[in-house]
Amino acid sequence: MADDMFSLMSLEDELTCSICLCLFQIPVTIPCGHNFCQDCLLETWKDSYSCPQCRTHFTTKPELKKNTVLSTVVDTFKTRSDKDDASGDVKRDPSKWDARKTVPKEAVILCDTCMEADAFKTCLTCMASFCVDHVRPHLENPVFGAHQLSEPLGDLLERICPDHRKLMEFYCVQHGRCICSVCLQQVHKGCGFSTPDDQRALKESDLRDKLSQLDGKIDKNQAVISQMREQQVKLKDSAVIRKRDLANEYRLMRELLDRDERDAMNMVDREQESGHTKLQHLVKKFTQNIELLGAAKDSVNTLLSQTQSLAFLQASVDLPSVVTFDPYAPKINLDSSKTMSAWTAYSAILRDHLNHIILRQPVEERLQFLRPAERFGPLPLLVPNEMRGKPLGNQRQPRSHSPGDALKARERRNNPQDASRDRKSDKKPDQKKGQEHKAGKNQRKPSQYTAPGANAPNENTRGPQEPRKQENPGPPNIPINITSAAKRNDLLQYGTVLTLDLKTAHKRISLTDNMTTACVLNEPAPYPDGPARFSVCSQVLTSKGFSRGRHYWEVKLSSNNFTGIGLAYNSIDRKGPSSRLGRNAQSWCVEWFNVKLSAWHASNETVLANPNPTRVGVLLDCEEGTATFYNVQDRAYPFHTFVYRFAEAVYPAFWLFSSGSSINLCKLQS
Repeated sequence: MADDMFSLMSLEDELTCSICLCLFQIPVTIPCGHNFCQDCLLETWKDSYSCPQCRTHFTTKPELKKNTVLSTVVDTFKTRSDKDDASGDVKRDPSKWDARKTVPKEAVILCDTCMEADAFKTCLTCMASFCVDHVRPHLENPVFGAHQLSEPLGDLLERICPDHRKLMEFYCVQHGRCICSVCLQQVHKGCGFSTPDDQRALKESDLRDKLSQLDGKIDKNQAVISQMREQQVKLKDSAVIRKRDLANEYRLMRELLDRDERDAMNMVDREQESGHTKLQHLVKKFTQNIELLGAAKDSVNTLLSQTQSLAFLQASVDLPSVVTFDPYAPKINLDSSKTMSAWTAYSAILRDHLNHIILRQPVEERLQFLRPAERFGPLPLLVPNEMRGKPLGNQRQPRSHSPGDALKARERRNNPQDASRDRKSDKKPDQKKGQEHKAGKNQRKPSQYTAPGANAPNENTRGPQEPRKQENPGPPNIPINITSAAKRNDLLQYGTVLTLDLKTAHKRISLTDNMTTACVLNEPAPYPDGPARFSVCSQVLTSKGFSRGRHYWEVKLSSNNFTGIGLAYNSIDRKGPSSRLGRNAQSWCVEWFNVKLSAWHASNETVLANPNPTRVGVLLDCEEGTATFYNVQDRAYPFHTFVYRFAEAVYPAFWLFSSGSSINLCKLQS
């Protein structure tokens, strides 16, 4: 029974998790062979996957399975330990008696001979304690010279082997317990052993190392706490300063509105005073007219009262000139004032603009309404919808265009006769447009944008269009107008069949339907690692790339939240964080990030108006260096165009992030 108990106790270290230092709870085994509690291991696997004990690194999260054998051993150990504790048969671990001999005890150790005086020494050979008088034979008689004396000990029974009743003067290293000489020759024969003092020295050294490690960890944690408290103070100070600055800004805005309100009130007062003055002047004038008419009335009444007929006939009465005019009340009110109408309309529009357009938008989106020029910046290769039809002066300007115009331009170059007829039919509107420009005092010169290897004049700032020379047509002049829809049949003639490349798919992306559908998985797929596979960003390329000609394809979106559609060179990075589409110089994409739609290239973002498409078409023109994206419905409505002289073959590319999102390469049918 004792041997079984000590065997179980010696297993306690092996049944302890090295992370929480407690008995295993749901033990799991990882590929390197070490065991840990499942919750402890998952808590350490937040950023990377490595063994906490041997530091073996795993590229992907290993599949964890419960170690049923180890779990059974832990349960057995707990059951036996609880049963022995309840029965009172558990003996304290003999290996720990050295650590307890320095613990002060309240009980007084008496002499085992007289049982009255306090013990002075304890003989480990006689296994008895003696007072000053009774220990004298051990000190004076040479017969007891070989006996080992020590300070008084009260746990002599715990130093005796329960099986052989001998002093346990050895320590079995393999089983971690104190043993006697008989145990060393029988049960523990062949085991490594040492003296309890030597084992205590080793354990003390180990404990001191652990204590030093704990002190270091405590110091580091205290330093981190100090840093975080400093950050709290800085955050508080920064918040106070930021609140003060914001309060000043809003106070200035209120002052501006208050001043504007005072001006409006003063204007109302002035309009009221002006109307009041006009009415007062008219009242005075009509009062004078009444006086004149009253005097004429008195004259007539006087004449009528004349009794002498001769005098009555000889007298005459002249009526004043005002009698010929009918009096009227002029309509003078505040609404008749143009200034008042302008103020009223301005205040209503300003209120609606602030309430419905500005303040209801998220604060991140408000800047684009207040400072639209800063949304674009000097991005020569990206074309936002908001720049349609806006002259940019001498600034380098990106191009967007309708593919229908580009197709017609290509056909004109291939057929000179049709091109000459088109120029004749377009000549009159251009001449009329030129006459309108000549009527102005300041006629603008054409503003040119030079793309890599192509020239694109600005349609909105140039004068009359000059006829193109058929000898050297060059790249077509593409107007900045992507609002005109294209016929889908015009695009389908360039349709191409695409399939997704499994070698490039991230492990969170599943490819189905003959490699034409991609969706996001909750758990990584068991794809083999390779240099072509994306390992950081959940992206996939197609198996076919294009370096020449025109190509068109369509993509159906199940959910356009956190989805990107674009193009990429085959040389795009696959492993680092810069492998995200549009965050490098080797890729271009339009990306839906929640409800926001943006165009990305070389880490430059251009926010676009979101048409919320369910089917997106892409027309790639390698010769022209353009890639146009369409919202495909009954017709194809372009919403963005990249202009770039591609240096190598480009591959259709896709980014999927949120669970449940998927894309499908459509079969093109007229």
